[in-house]
Amino acid sequence: MEIQRVGIKTFAEMAAEFAERVQRMVWCSAATVDAQGRPRSRILHPLWEGSTGWITTRRHSFKERHLARMPYLSLAYVADIAKPVYVDCRADWVDDLDEKQRIWNLLADTPPPVGFDPEPIYRAVEDPGFGLLRLLPWRIEVPLLPTETRVWHAEA
Repeated sequence: MEIQRVGIKTFAEMAAEFAERVQRMVWCSAATVDAQGRPRSRILHPLWEGSTGWITTRRHSFKERHLARMPYLSLAYVADIAKPVYVDCRADWVDDLDEKQRIWNLLADTPPPVGFDPEPIYRAVEDPGFGLLRLLPWRIEVPLLPTETRVWHAEA
């Protein structure tokens, strides 16, 4: 059986299914590209506000060096192989202290497992090791297996 590819014009058309899946799975595999053009994967915990994602992470890491050369991440949520989610996005470091504080508070105020207390990991918003990545997707795929896969592309 061939899977039908369905183009979605607006993120709103898949927002509910997307949110349900990423909030249920929480963790995803994220791939960057290293200086030699090779993919490198790791597990990350994004928090989503609509189609914008947020990742708290350490600065001065391989991830930071990879994103400095090529600022794109490919995410795969596959805890439920029948209901995966794929997100291809641009990742931008956020250095604005007010925005970092807003996301810090959002994480702390969101119930687990999606939210968590960032203080034991990062100590404080002002800590130089605390990094915040904003994910701006250009493509999101939400398969409705076994019959179709829904794909949204952000406007260029």
